[in-house]
Amino acid sequence: MTAREEILGIETNMKKVMVGCDEVIRLVMTALLTGGHVLLEDLPGTGKTTLAKTLARSLDMTYQRIQFTPDLLPTDITGLSVYSQAEGTFTFRPGPVFTNILLADEINRATPRTQSGLLECMEEKQVTADGATRPLPVPFFVIATQNPIETSGTFPLPEAQLDRFLMKLSIGLPDPESEVRIMERFLSEGVLESVSPIADDQVIERAREEIRSVTVSGDLMQYIAQIVSATRKRTDVEAGVSPRGTLALLHASRSLAFLEGRDFVTPEDIKRLALPVLAHRLVLTRRYGAGSGQRSVMEEILSRVPVPTENFAGDKK
Repeated sequence: MTAREEILGIETNMKKVMVGCDEVIRLVMTALLTGGHVLLEDLPGTGKTTLAKTLARSLDMTYQRIQFTPDLLPTDITGLSVYSQAEGTFTFRPGPVFTNILLADEINRATPRTQSGLLECMEEKQVTADGATRPLPVPFFVIATQNPIETSGTFPLPEAQLDRFLMKLSIGLPDPESEVRIMERFLSEGVLESVSPIADDQVIERAREEIRSVTVSGDLMQYIAQIVSATRKRTDVEAGVSPRGTLALLHASRSLAFLEGRDFVTPEDIKRLALPVLAHRLVLTRRYGAGSGQRSVMEEILSRVPVPTENFAGDKK
């Protein structure tokens, strides 16, 4: 079985629990293969935590969950050194961040100081404490959740931390047909518990190795550059997409092409990923709100930037 077939098997495993979330599942797997992280922002009860748990159960890798609260400290995440009277030395006790899949539940309920404790972990895949740098397990994947409507007692994520998330996704509310399927599926208890691991970290590494051979034509790189440049020229955008966002879109498009069974990227891959990868990185002027405003700006940019029309399968530069 190829690495792609095993990854698609993980998606199938997740669909046994998650109903009507095929696109979100595909994008989460794209982020995992790209080596990025995902922020799930949605109303309570839409399945954010369930999605993260289902992914963790589908993979034979370590998993930790942190419930973010105002009294949570950075060392509660990264770990700390504890003095041993018997040995007369300090011993580092790793925190829950030393795992393959980390669920940061309600991340915006922690203070900015604690939120910043994840910055080095997410970007550098390491923890520095007491003058020593300790690498995190490979792969290291953060799925953070937050509720957009309950703002009391929350601390909005700063732009620097939002930029560390490869994608910002929303599951949304199901349509009536999907709602019926959810009820039928959860008539019996233990639906989530019935999910068993079908892949491990070696599959992820094999898939990432194959993704390195996915090509992106010069015209498509120009297309990405034009989209990013357009975000920096608008009067309603205070700060456009940074080069980190440019590279995020480039690498994510290669992972998506791999999942779609191609060894080359198409304009449709880039347009499909532009909203979840770029929109949350925009800092709008004060007369505009965030969230839907960011998406509206991104949608308008995508509608205006000309799309390349060559044969990308034949032009592998």
